[in-house]
Amino acid sequence: MNVQPGDQIPSWHMPSVLASRMQTMAAILRDPNPVHWDRRVVAKLGYGERTINQGPLGLSYMINMLHAWVGPTSIRRIYMTFPKVVLDGDDIMAMGSVTAVREADGERLADCDIWLERPDGDRPLIGRATVVIPS
Repeated sequence: MNVQPGDQIPSWHMPSVLASRMQTMAAILRDPNPVHWDRRVVAKLGYGERTINQGPLGLSYMINMLHAWVGPTSIRRIYMTFPKVVLDGDDIMAMGSVTAVREADGERLADCDIWLERPDGDRPLIGRATVVIPS
């Protein structure tokens, strides 16, 4: 695979974040925080009557993007920040770009900026990843 700094990673689209997935994840994680399943609680926080997506679910969209691009065993490092929330019903695109290509420990690696983006350009999650570039 030919990868160069500046290359865009093929995006991964979640056309509508589903509240039902948040409820399932809350049960799996044993997460008692009502912001993931009670719209009234979220409304009191000023986000309207929409539940808040768990950080790991938002991160999973970016992992799906990286896996689709370079394969399911490719991720060597990932670092995320969560400056804003993702809400149920949001149209979210996982996106990224290659910032550097290098060799380390016998592997060809790509350092990447990654993020989630709404159609208006807002980026609620941003981070960096290092992936192995398949030969």
